Amino acid sequence: MTKPRPAVPMREPTYFILAALQEEPLHGYAIVKRAHELSDGRVRLTTGTLYAALDRLSNEELVQVAEEAVVNGRARRTYELTERGLSALHEEAARMVAAARVVRVRSARSTAATVQTAPA
Repeated sequence: MTKPRPAVPMREPTYFILAALQEEPLHGYAIVKRAHELSDGRVRLTTGTLYAALDRLSNEELVQVAEEAVVNGRARRTYELTERGLSALHEEAARMVAAARVVRVRSARSTAATVQTAPA
């Protein structure tokens, strides 16, 4: 019996785009702002990067267009997370928690071993 292949980790911008859409549908600029806030400023999406990612995520059925409107003569799309996208986001969060647990457990063991071998 073969082991299932582990999921490929999401790139950080993808993770925060999906996280930005977790609470409500958003248009492009709002996604950029929310991803920046949620990542504590680490993720800075350009327009080109955002829309390329949204096209890819839409093709993967992780996000979908919730609404299209014309605002000031320009098309504005609002995107929302799909059930599949929410599931992928939760799976990635669980993967990151498991990865962090490895470091924390090893760090705790290392600290405990250092304390036990320290001279009195």
